[in-house]
Amino acid sequence: MAGKESEYDGALNSGLVSDQSLKLQDQSAHLSTTANAAAGGFEITCFSELVDDATFHFQIIRFPKQIYAWIGCNSTKFGDLYAAASTRPSNTVGVASILGGSSDNTGSGIARRLVLKTGINIILACSIPKNSPILEANAEKKLMEKLVSLRYQQPR
Repeated sequence: MAGKESEYDGALNSGLVSDQSLKLQDQSAHLSTTANAAAGGFEITCFSELVDDATFHFQIIRFPKQIYAWIGCNSTKFGDLYAAASTRPSNTVGVASILGGSSDNTGSGIARRLVLKTGINIILACSIPKNSPILEANAEKKLMEKLVSLRYQQPR
């Protein structure tokens, strides 16, 4: 996948999509689709946020016992993929790198903290640049705000 551009990037580079049409307003654009959520299915939520001149794109898919989340920063690239879950009996969080990255990357820290805050297993894809703690904190804050507003937390 490295080196290949997505259809979105290709359209932008070829001039089919203007840079102006990609500008986001300060308000969040929100789209939520529910598919059999009441019957144990899944719920998909997509939104974008503009924070400190950085555009974050989010996709959250809520499954019955876990959450998949994707965070894109100024692009629609998939990024590295991590899985995080609480362990027993010590109730610590284990994180595994599934695609790319390593355990010391931005995405693994976010995934670990999300499990601690929500109590739910997390699969996280993240394309936030390395060594950008402000971007990491802003993205995690916005994602956690959305997870709380959607009531995606286990009771403690």
